[in-house]
Amino acid sequence: MASAARGGRGSGLSGNGIRSFFSYRIFVSAMFSLLFLATLSVLFSTHPYTPSSDPDLPMTGNAYVHRTFLTLKSDPLKMRLDLIHKQASDHIMLVNAYAAYARKLKLENSRQVRMFDDLAPNFTDLVTGPAYQEALFQTGGPVEEDVLRQFEKEVKDKVKTARLMIAEAKESYDNQLKIQKLKDTIFAVHESLVKARKNGAYASLIAAKSIPKSLHCLAMRLVEERIAHPEKYRDEEPKPEFEDPSLYHYAIFSDNVIAVSVVVSSVIKNAEEPWKHVFHIVTDRMNLAAMNVWFTMRPVGGGAHVEVKAAEDYTFLNSSYAPVLRQLESAKLQSFYFENGAENATKDLNNLKFRNPKYLSMLNHLRFYLPEMYPKLQRILFLDDDVVVQKDLSALWGINLDGKVNGAVETCFGSFHRYAQYLNFSHPLIKEKFNPRACAWAYGMNIFDLDAWRREKCTEQYHYWQNLNEDRTLWKLGTLPPGLIAFYTTTKSLDKSWHVLGLGYNPSVSMDVIKNAAVVHFNGNMKPWLDIALNQYKDLWTKYVDSEMEFVQMCNFGF
Repeated sequence: MASAARGGRGSGLSGNGIRSFFSYRIFVSAMFSLLFLATLSVLFSTHPYTPSSDPDLPMTGNAYVHRTFLTLKSDPLKMRLDLIHKQASDHIMLVNAYAAYARKLKLENSRQVRMFDDLAPNFTDLVTGPAYQEALFQTGGPVEEDVLRQFEKEVKDKVKTARLMIAEAKESYDNQLKIQKLKDTIFAVHESLVKARKNGAYASLIAAKSIPKSLHCLAMRLVEERIAHPEKYRDEEPKPEFEDPSLYHYAIFSDNVIAVSVVVSSVIKNAEEPWKHVFHIVTDRMNLAAMNVWFTMRPVGGGAHVEVKAAEDYTFLNSSYAPVLRQLESAKLQSFYFENGAENATKDLNNLKFRNPKYLSMLNHLRFYLPEMYPKLQRILFLDDDVVVQKDLSALWGINLDGKVNGAVETCFGSFHRYAQYLNFSHPLIKEKFNPRACAWAYGMNIFDLDAWRREKCTEQYHYWQNLNEDRTLWKLGTLPPGLIAFYTTTKSLDKSWHVLGLGYNPSVSMDVIKNAAVVHFNGNMKPWLDIALNQYKDLWTKYVDSEMEFVQMCNFGF
């Protein structure tokens, strides 16, 4: 019975829950029905909309929604008219906005501005024209469907025209698009500029380092003369003046015959006592005959003395003694210089000039062996083959070097041309031994005290560091970085008027500075014997060219 009672109570509770659920659903349905009827009552109890009675009714927001409901009640075509009118009004505002912005940008004369200015009134005339105003907007009766269709067609045509014009003009007036387009253009121009710089630098290197036809012609003519008349060009015995320390000795190392002739000629023509000047010219074996023939055919005047030798004549310079010769035999270094030169050069613009094999040639490194090449001399003036002497240089032998080895003109100013620009100070050996702020100096005109050189053992220092730099981690190739190391703390600064640089790359060197210089240096790629030379400086060099020499005339130098 207890069980039955519990079962009866359970059944009663279940019935009551079902009745409560259905009662709730009925209540919710009734509420929604009342809300819907109230809404319909409000709508249909409102006065019908007549455009003539309320011409200023707003076209947007709540008022627009209210008007739409009224239109549904009064005439189904009026909603269609209302939408068409709103679309036309929106495009009128858009066209006027683009036209105003264009005029603000002072583009009145452009085709787009004229088109916008013409389209805006046409849109306005269409909407406010008397024909459509009377038939569609000011009528109290129903809207005529044929008139509405014609109005809709004309509006759509003008909307289509406006959209096409806006799409065409959007790039001109959209700031974000203009900024992005400008960024893309700048990026493309930058990429083109980088590529042009690389190609230009490589082309410049070819122009600067290739042998011009005229120079090749001159060397061949001189060798031909040597072969045709061997009796005129026999080797002479060394003169005692070549080892006389009381004379003014010059060292010139080059394979360029006409450049060496200009250096020698400019020294002699500006010397007060030319007979006291001795020139030690060293070239390679291939150009030895041409160099000898030139100075035999065109001997220097004033009683000056010229010695011409080949680098190979100095037998102590072999791969077991000179690190450069040993390194040049390295397969890795030969690959760096002689394989895929064009491809490698254009990949690395900064290292382009260092891929020139001349930087590891023995002829270029002879400057580090002057005491051994001229053991009986005490001082010697080293000159590059791209300099021109404008004054008497004998005073250099009387300068007090204060026990230093190298007398040179310093090139640093501000943060430029400091040791940090030539040596790799991220290497611990360089960082430990040298000051990155130390001032660099220039090769090209250097007075060397050979006795001090021997005492300071500068050649041994050069060998030590050159051996360490076989993998090119201490400095890029060239002779200035090892020179800065070998003569660190042993260089005496000379007055800048002794040596003016930059005539081979800098078009802004002052002519007053050049005029007062004892030596001007055409360092850079624009050598004076090349077509790419800077014209404003070229006469400084060409006036010392022996243009009366028959082979110079035959080879069309064009000076």
